[in-house]
Amino acid sequence: MRFHTFLLKYGEIGIKGKNRYLFEDALVRQVRYALKDVDGNFDVHKSQARIYVDCEGDYDYEDTVEHLKRVFGLVGICPVVRMEDKGFEELKKDVVAYMAEMYPDRNFTFKVESRRARKSYPKNSMEISRDLGEAILYAFPEIKVDVHHPDVLVNVEVRNEIYVYSEVIPGAGGMPVGTNGNAMLLLSGGIDSPVAGYMVSKRGVGLEATYFHAPPYTSERAKQKVVDLAKIVARYSGPIKLHVVNFTDIQLYIYDKCPHDELTIIMRRYMMRIAEEFARRDGCLGLVTGESIGQVASQTMQSLAATNDVCTMPVYRPLIGFDKQDIVDVAEKIDTYETSILPFEDCCTIFVAKHPVTKPNIEVIRRSEENLAEKIDELMQTALDTAKIIEVK
Repeated sequence: MRFHTFLLKYGEIGIKGKNRYLFEDALVRQVRYALKDVDGNFDVHKSQARIYVDCEGDYDYEDTVEHLKRVFGLVGICPVVRMEDKGFEELKKDVVAYMAEMYPDRNFTFKVESRRARKSYPKNSMEISRDLGEAILYAFPEIKVDVHHPDVLVNVEVRNEIYVYSEVIPGAGGMPVGTNGNAMLLLSGGIDSPVAGYMVSKRGVGLEATYFHAPPYTSERAKQKVVDLAKIVARYSGPIKLHVVNFTDIQLYIYDKCPHDELTIIMRRYMMRIAEEFARRDGCLGLVTGESIGQVASQTMQSLAATNDVCTMPVYRPLIGFDKQDIVDVAEKIDTYETSILPFEDCCTIFVAKHPVTKPNIEVIRRSEENLAEKIDELMQTALDTAKIIEVK
């Protein structure tokens, strides 16, 4: 069947009151961005609290739907057949033909729901629903009406043309990206941090990211893996500015000067300091990590408190209460999982201690960091100054 338009339904935006138009405009921008690489010409516009994508000429239906399913803020994607208004008798024939093509298996219940946007139309909404329902029943006596819980809800909208749709493809939900500011994601090659980026982006937050690279202990392929993960997340979040930081000298200095059971905590504290500096420069409103309580030694409540201790910005942890399987399920849904499990080490796993401290005392950690006073500021500045920027789309 040839669908001429997609009606896009949004959720939370509908309760935004006088500011709703700002969220609608952001959603229109996101839809246009999502479709810019899809074959076809698309006119995205809003009308009467609805957003429409009119498809001009030939286009790739499956690819269009896949791209729309990644747009945060959409809860439903409805493929629409537009019918020319040639009178009600012709409309009945067209709707019956639509039902015949859409539903070759007639074992279902249905209901017709009409909306008369063009008030000059000679029938009101209730009459349109009643008479079209009668025509469908007459054509297919084996199907039944259920006005309360129909298997198929046939929607008819009378506009300059007449729009007919009955399928609602689930959307990504959430809020349009960019409506809640930007945040800095600490992105590694693991399973968790790409999912954290996806989760916070779903709430309307634009993303930048920082990745800590430790050559020669981590390979160029490990870096490429992170870039690939950022590309997958960017399908949902839009473009990501990725800061690649050479962390080797800082790690070796910490390894040389600090107790080995505190290595992971102290390294993470310096990662947070560096990521926060990039976030501050670019106007981000917080940091985002993929941490989950108790998952590893550096993610106990005491360890998280020790990590937070160096931050002045809020640290958002969208996975904080997730089990590992919960995180894996989302990673599989958004297609990051197979990339995340590729066997390329990142800098956190290279320098991990055999018996890391699980309940670090912040005062003890601060005293250990005093051993770094001679060179750490210089090393930090070098790391900031030599970071490479990759624009990921």
